[in-house]
Amino acid sequence: MNLQDPGVRFALVADEWFDGERHVREPATMKIVEGRLVGVMAGDHAQTLAAQGWPIERGAFLMPGLVDAHVHLFLDGAPTDQKLRSEHLKQPVGLLTEAARRSARQALACGVTLVRDAGDRHGINHAIRAEALVDGSGLAQVRSAGLGVKRAKRYGAFMATDVSDDDSIRASVRELARDNDEIKLILTGIIDFDAGAVTDEPQFTLAAARVVVETAHACGRKVMAHCSGAAGLAVAAGAGVDAIEHGFFMDRATLALMRDRDLAWTPTFCPVHFQWAHPDAVGWSAQTVGHLRRILDAHAEHLRLAHEMGVRLLVGTDAGSMGVEHGLAVFDEIERFAEAGLPTAAVLRAATSAPRRHFGAPQPLLVAGAPFDAVLLAASPFADLAALRQPLRVWSNGCLALPR
Repeated sequence: MNLQDPGVRFALVADEWFDGERHVREPATMKIVEGRLVGVMAGDHAQTLAAQGWPIERGAFLMPGLVDAHVHLFLDGAPTDQKLRSEHLKQPVGLLTEAARRSARQALACGVTLVRDAGDRHGINHAIRAEALVDGSGLAQVRSAGLGVKRAKRYGAFMATDVSDDDSIRASVRELARDNDEIKLILTGIIDFDAGAVTDEPQFTLAAARVVVETAHACGRKVMAHCSGAAGLAVAAGAGVDAIEHGFFMDRATLALMRDRDLAWTPTFCPVHFQWAHPDAVGWSAQTVGHLRRILDAHAEHLRLAHEMGVRLLVGTDAGSMGVEHGLAVFDEIERFAEAGLPTAAVLRAATSAPRRHFGAPQPLLVAGAPFDAVLLAASPFADLAALRQPLRVWSNGCLALPR
């Protein structure tokens, strides 16, 4: 082993840094060996380490790699034409898999070193998860929910399998848990934007949702629930799902229960915000645009309340939805968190250490002993969040990913 090889060891000096929890406004020197952060020293020690043969990197700001806690890799968020989006879904699995690779590459190029794929019925997310583990893959690491569970003839066919009675639920969840990192529960449909509400009933009763949760937990898997609307949220929180995805039309009582049970919330502003900002892409009327604005404002207020109450918050974009591009959307979602009034440290925590902690990472922070998943920036996001949009260097799983 040649320790003079900058791919094996190097030192990095940052003017400021964020470890996932704490913002340090003074210079620090990091020592990285074989993809792990082995030491952190206060101050600039570049001269001393260079004399000892350490290659040196420099930058204004260092932080953990970003996490997008809700994506669909095989979906392409860039096209907004409905015909093109429908044709995309009809492609052979091989072409959908290549689309997923492009998504994971684009995410990593934006400084997103880990994504949680929230479901596809083809197993593409599992395939990309395996490919991303290869050093130098150029892909963001993937936490894969595989195939979820839903009721027959209800929303979610593109990402879930049908279950019926309790025995069917148990059998399906046990089977899925063999390969899935998490179990995806499709608890409700989508928002009826013309009505400005979730108009259908939850797919699962409280008792049935508890069967999903209990079976998943017995298999060592967490449950993430696609859910919006008061009725569905009550079922999700009451059943003890580990994370609520989307969660539009949230309320204080549900947030209190989530806080007390340490349930996470991934609000996914991006798809709704895009449709509000670009109504012509969907053909929304002025009345529907008003509904969208009202929904977004209420969502932001509940996000602020969730932060104040101590609910665990995760940044997730639903990338692959119309107008929600992989990687780039993380910056938009972060801006929605900031617009809701969350402090920068809380926003960056939700985009770095909070999801890693929720996923059970052995070391969710950028500290000695942790894998070096990190982003080096030319300026501090604490001064301007736009600094996140131009990473100088990205390391994933200890390997330099940007520039390649």
